[in-house]
Amino acid sequence: MRIAARSLNARLSGRSVLRGIDIEVAPGSVVGLLGPNGAGKSTLLRALAGQIPSEGEIGLGQRPLASLTVAERSRLIAYLPQERTIGWPLSVEKLVGLGRLPWRAFGSGLSPDDVALCRAAMEEMDVIHLARRPANELSGGEQARVLAARAIAQDTPVLLADEPASGLDPAHQMTMMAAFRRIASGRRRAILVSLHDLTLAARWCDRIVMLKDGSVAAEGTPAGTMTAETLRAVFGITAWIDRDDCGLVLAPTGLAARP
Repeated sequence: MRIAARSLNARLSGRSVLRGIDIEVAPGSVVGLLGPNGAGKSTLLRALAGQIPSEGEIGLGQRPLASLTVAERSRLIAYLPQERTIGWPLSVEKLVGLGRLPWRAFGSGLSPDDVALCRAAMEEMDVIHLARRPANELSGGEQARVLAARAIAQDTPVLLADEPASGLDPAHQMTMMAAFRRIASGRRRAILVSLHDLTLAARWCDRIVMLKDGSVAAEGTPAGTMTAETLRAVFGITAWIDRDDCGLVLAPTGLAARP
């Protein structure tokens, strides 16, 4: 299922944060949402998830987001926010199981299919060995992977993830992004993920949307958007950019000189 927004505007505390955003994420694709702090990435994800009011058009397939009930929306969109503190003394497997709530009748337990989806999600995020551990006693990186597993277990056509790789070690950053790619291509899911790590975005995303000051500054393939000129204009940095057999390789090298 495709998620798309047209002429999207949003205000927070009376301040304009998003201005005329056009964005589309097709089934089977991982789109990286990039931009400096304060560019509007989190606000855009929250608006697409229906978490905050916005102006403009947001559609899921052929249906306007505004026409969906909360229950319908929870079966179509999984939203993984930046906040990742777990305050509940639940085991990891029970916390991941909460991702199946939108699909369960009130008061019912997990079905065999639910259990299988949760186990697969924990394996994707490399937390299956933590299944019986209290989730609130895990490290920050482990908690981030558990919450990502819960969102994956929700098994929705659209996944919106806000800086899910932040704070993870390099191996688990790549594990997470590789899992998103498998889920997108294998299950025909539409995944929009905000990232600060430009190298991850260059390596694992099919397309890139860059925001600056609440507007789209660049959109297209990693190679087409992550150029020296664009990185200088959007982030104020210089970068080393190359390619290998697996795709684009990018590493920030310094601050760009101010005009």
